[in-house]
Amino acid sequence: MTLNASAAAYWKANIRIVSILLVVWFVVSYLFGIILVEQLNAIQIGGYKLGFWFAQQGSIYTFLVLIFIYVKQMAKLDEEHGVAED
Repeated sequence: MTLNASAAAYWKANIRIVSILLVVWFVVSYLFGIILVEQLNAIQIGGYKLGFWFAQQGSIYTFLVLIFIYVKQMAKLDEEHGVAED
């Protein structure tokens, strides 16, 4: 594989990872926290309405988890393309 083809494959995989993670974050923060809040409030976990939890804390926790997933996926991608840091 040429250098340009390898760089293009790396960039395409990077964009795919970022796109998937952004979609997950959008669904959790916007869809669950704003659009579907009334339907989710019918469910209670630990005495708190689920819609309220997603709006207040769920999107933040999800974002933190997505950061760790991104780091792990990018480290794997770096290894595959030979650009990993030591």
